[in-house]
Amino acid sequence: SELIRGFLLSGMPCPSSCPPGLLALMAPGLALMATFSLPSQAGDRRALPVEKPPGVKGRTLILLDVNTKSPVRIISENFLSLQLDPSIIHDGWLDFLSSRRLVTLARGLAPAFLRFAGKRTDFLQFHNVKNPAKSRGGPGPDYYLKNIVRSDIALDKQKGCKIAQHPDIMLELQREKAAQMHLVLLKEQFSNTYSNLTLTARSLDKLYNFADCSGLHLIFALNALRRNPNNSWNSSNALSLLKYSASKKYNISWELGNEPNNYRTLVGRSVNGSQLGKDYTQLRSLLQLIRTYSRAHLYGPNIGRPRKNVIAFLEGFMKVAGGTVDAVTWQHYYIDGRVAKVTDFLKTRLLDTLSDQIRKIQKVVNTYTPGKKIWLEGVGMTSAGGMNNLSDSYAAGFLWLNTLGLLASQGIDVVVRHSFLDHGHNHLVDQNFNPLPDYWLSLLYKRLIGPKVLAIHVAGLQRKPRPGRVIRDKLRIYAHCTSYHNHNYVRGSITLYIINLHRSRKKIKLAGTLRDKIVHQYLLQPYGKDGLHSKSVQLNGQPLAMVDDGTLPELKPRPLRAGRTLVIPPLTMSFYVVKNVNALACRYR
Repeated sequence: SELIRGFLLSGMPCPSSCPPGLLALMAPGLALMATFSLPSQAGDRRALPVEKPPGVKGRTLILLDVNTKSPVRIISENFLSLQLDPSIIHDGWLDFLSSRRLVTLARGLAPAFLRFAGKRTDFLQFHNVKNPAKSRGGPGPDYYLKNIVRSDIALDKQKGCKIAQHPDIMLELQREKAAQMHLVLLKEQFSNTYSNLTLTARSLDKLYNFADCSGLHLIFALNALRRNPNNSWNSSNALSLLKYSASKKYNISWELGNEPNNYRTLVGRSVNGSQLGKDYTQLRSLLQLIRTYSRAHLYGPNIGRPRKNVIAFLEGFMKVAGGTVDAVTWQHYYIDGRVAKVTDFLKTRLLDTLSDQIRKIQKVVNTYTPGKKIWLEGVGMTSAGGMNNLSDSYAAGFLWLNTLGLLASQGIDVVVRHSFLDHGHNHLVDQNFNPLPDYWLSLLYKRLIGPKVLAIHVAGLQRKPRPGRVIRDKLRIYAHCTSYHNHNYVRGSITLYIINLHRSRKKIKLAGTLRDKIVHQYLLQPYGKDGLHSKSVQLNGQPLAMVDDGTLPELKPRPLRAGRTLVIPPLTMSFYVVKNVNALACRYR
């Protein structure tokens, strides 16, 4: 392939390393080939359809540099966070959160928030009862239930973290129970008729034990649908839960409700934004009366997709409670899980749908409370519980990694993944407690990506498009300072992460400040004959699996010699740590 002599700096002054007369040498075929990590007000950057110069064949060489002087965004240390759905009470998985294997997997993603919320949040009732067996439905304690209770008693005798090793027979019985409950939960979800759930004091203990042992900070969403005759929030049950949590000195942040703009569909009773704002103000006053939670964080309103009526809801909420919440939250699902296809996860148009939502939310928040942090909570690749062998496969990772890159580059402070473990197929860990592809992707992200987002500058060549065809970016490149928690790399190193949606390999030449540096490659590809449908992955050619219940595998990089061109295989996701850049933006926390 021919070497590109030009280098395009997107609106930036030419660095000192550029030779004189550089712009005059640039070929007319130069075009932007990546999604830029730039401030949101700069707008979307699209690939420019241009003709390639004569003599250039099908191959493309892309030149890439990073602005190392200062970050364009700084996100939370807990940027990638997790969610558990209250359905785990219904299907029984809550009783197994003390599993050593689950705790090990969750610890791998710390530090993070653990949000306990979902569709069933507003059907959850707290009961401070001591005997969990009596609070359960069903004919009475069978063999399975007796063993769960016995394991609870054994855990209560432990000090500190309560970790259990559940016998295989108990896990097998639980999977059978969960499979039966899965059908019930799906029926409720599709009919929008949800039954009430009871959270006992012992269940709350198990939930908090899991979060605390895993290094996660628990965020608990209270039931907002308990209403007085005048439609104001009835806080009596929430107060009981708050008092119990305070008596145990549990460090918890709080929310109120889940997707409140959808209450009319759920129960035929609506709550508008200003009323929910008053309810949040009431909850804040309640927290201030309890010493343990007088300074607790409060997040909301966790609205759904920002359509016109939802934006009006958010505006009403912000007018009343914009100063009450510590971050404004909303949620997003890309595809209806009932109709999703593997090709959907490769569509750039789908990947770009989130950008418009971010702008709408930011516009409202900045109108009422400029600078207020914004979180995307409850994000999933598909709705309706997902689809087996699809939303839990390697293919779903393209959406997940692009979501992380896009949100960070637009300044969204935290993204909460739905879900760590649940009854559907959007989770990170399956019911055999085996990590799925998105778990390994998230683990790599946590190990390699720091909170400082850097601007990238790309130049390359692109084939001539067919007449009338819209060209969208199929090569997504993001850059951050390497995580300070990763002691394999000195401060000042930079991590790139790249999504190649092309069906051909792409070549990237590091330029400017990245030129002639040693690079560590972490290439994530599907493992096995199922291809994009695979639920197993390989890192640099080696399959990833837990060593044992208490040990995650070592994530070994493939060192690339200094100055080597990066070759990105088709339909893959990869991370590249550029060592010893000594980037000014990355030297200090």
